[in-house]
Amino acid sequence: MKELSNWGRWGKDDQMGAANLITQAKRKEAVRLVKDGFSVSMARNAETVQAVDNPEPIVRASVGTGTPGAGSGPSAEAFVSDSLFIAYHGLVHTHMDSLCHFFYKGQMYNGYSRDEYTAEHGAAKNGILNWKNGFVTRGVLVDIPRLKGVEYLEPGTRIYPEDLDAWEKKAHVKVSSGDVVLIRTGRWARRDAKGAWPPSELAGLYITCAKWLHSRDVAVLGGDDAQDVMPSGVAGVAQPIHELVLIAMGMPIFDNCDLEQVSKEAAKRNRWEFLLTASPAAVPNATGSVLNPIATF
Repeated sequence: MKELSNWGRWGKDDQMGAANLITQAKRKEAVRLVKDGFSVSMARNAETVQAVDNPEPIVRASVGTGTPGAGSGPSAEAFVSDSLFIAYHGLVHTHMDSLCHFFYKGQMYNGYSRDEYTAEHGAAKNGILNWKNGFVTRGVLVDIPRLKGVEYLEPGTRIYPEDLDAWEKKAHVKVSSGDVVLIRTGRWARRDAKGAWPPSELAGLYITCAKWLHSRDVAVLGGDDAQDVMPSGVAGVAQPIHELVLIAMGMPIFDNCDLEQVSKEAAKRNRWEFLLTASPAAVPNATGSVLNPIATF
């Protein structure tokens, strides 16, 4: 926590964290990566059926049905509408973690007290509204199954810094300051092939990768599951990557992205970098948001 801390780096009142590394120059550099004008979503289609890894599926309910006699006025039958209930944190829905999502010894990123969050009012500090203007930067896909020559990693497989270095060498790409790094484990390919399994076992980054991310000044960490390998291998800490990234480094997280299609498109072009854009919902005091990150080649 101390060695990798970015607390105070951008001022004592900062709530943007490592997203400060996405400068105006970085955005312009990222836009220049667009060659084909081809875009692909990195969001998983909403999981609406309960499963072992999805105890809280997204619920859609019709509100306006367009049924004759259901309303009043000349346009009463001219529209339909619905409501969505989304408990987005967890291990299935594609979402963004804000910096108030995790605490360590009663503090969140930049030393703000846990007391800044209340059940009644939500997060007074480090909430999702800090990123209302969204993300426009360079995305780098780190495709570990492709590195290993497999369709997907088996649950519990650890990814080490040496793997990240090996991928850079294979892909001829170097992670740099202000990037969004997306770790593909092939989680969704395995789930689609074999069905859901208990999320107590997931492939992901081992704790030693935190220092690698910090050394490269990554702005946002993303991936196709919770980023942490599970079990973590660290006694008493279930998600050390989450804790170090969110709390110490102030690095937002894009969880549960679906990286299968972007992996295919990147392989087709042999290009593992692209323009990445993403925008969270502008909800004051929220701890995160559903998200639809877009890669444009």
